[in-house]
Amino acid sequence: MKSIKKITVGFIALLLFSCSASVKSSFTEQLKPLTIENKVAFLDLENRVPDGAKKIGTAKYGDSGFSNDCGFNSNLINARTIARTNGANIVKVIQKTTPDIWSSCYRMTVEFYYYDGDVSKLSQYQLQIN
Repeated sequence: MKSIKKITVGFIALLLFSCSASVKSSFTEQLKPLTIENKVAFLDLENRVPDGAKKIGTAKYGDSGFSNDCGFNSNLINARTIARTNGANIVKVIQKTTPDIWSSCYRMTVEFYYYDGDVSKLSQYQLQIN
């Protein structure tokens, strides 16, 4: 009976920790973390990175197999957290694959930049929060 409880608890923990997209990020430089007041710009495929912005990292978003919170906006919200932690104020989408028969998730690659200018003035994707 104890082994069934352990298996059940393990299965529930697996589901709780595997609901979001898998994320692999790497940074060449870690800058001072941003505060919640600091703006982070989201640049989609058609938005260009401003001259003078410094690339400091990348991240790949994929499907963990049990993912259900892995939409485009959910991935960007996660990317904003990673950006702030590492001092980036621009998240640039460089590749994205929409959900299809093989995966219900957006799979995407983003780059993180630090820009010394006002990111709120950049042409950017407007995050949709439901």
